[in-house]
Amino acid sequence: MGDFFYTFFIVPITNVLVLFYYALYSLHIPYALGFAIIALTAFIRILLYPLMSAQIKASSKMQKIAPHVANLKEKHKGDQKKQQEEMMKLYKEHGVNPAAGCLPTLIQLPVIISLYNVLNSTVSARSVASIDKINNILYFPFLKIDKIWDTSFFGLGLFETPSKMLTHAPFVLILPVVAGLSQLVLSKMMMLEHASIQPKKDDFQSAFQSQSLIIFPLMIGFFSYTLPVGLSLYWITLNIFGILQQYLLVGVGSLGVWINKTKNLWMRNQ
Repeated sequence: MGDFFYTFFIVPITNVLVLFYYALYSLHIPYALGFAIIALTAFIRILLYPLMSAQIKASSKMQKIAPHVANLKEKHKGDQKKQQEEMMKLYKEHGVNPAAGCLPTLIQLPVIISLYNVLNSTVSARSVASIDKINNILYFPFLKIDKIWDTSFFGLGLFETPSKMLTHAPFVLILPVVAGLSQLVLSKMMMLEHASIQPKKDDFQSAFQSQSLIIFPLMIGFFSYTLPVGLSLYWITLNIFGILQQYLLVGVGSLGVWINKTKNLWMRNQ
């Protein structure tokens, strides 16, 4: 399984990253490696667009019928068989496939994990030996890296962690903050507007949704603070494309509630 994962995911993604790097480097674009990371992440996200779209649409449908599902569970809580029958009727009536959102996620997961692993090893490649390891898996001779590449990005080392850079580059905190906030915006958009204004049911799903809305962005912010800068670029780019896709497919979701509250608060203070 490890060899399959390495051969069909790690190696191709590494080749595409080096291709982007050489394209940018040949155009004399500064900080080519950093921009190559952004370009690769955007490229992967665009390739996954159809799968992500299917997942987003399936999730949106499931959220829309969630109140009906809750009512059915309450109505038939003593009869598991009847409950399942009524839920299947509900799914059929609304054209919902409960498993539709799972398959795209399963397909995306190895790609995203591979992308993360490639970037993690790439930003750490600052010696001849580590560059040689990359060269050994490149498909074409013209992709071979003939010197140690520049791992700086606007004064920051792509291999350095923000937690260790505060004394000489305090502005680096912008990266984990943006990573965390962009994840918060994306998470809020993934919730439908009615979900944020409805009374919450005392069940696992509601509790998990409420907690993950806060915990997941904090985790992304923490990881971006403790892991190399190059991975922060990955998270931020991934989130920005996720926000755009979410907006194009289903709109702002329950983020609209926050926006309206902010507008009302601002108007009161005028």
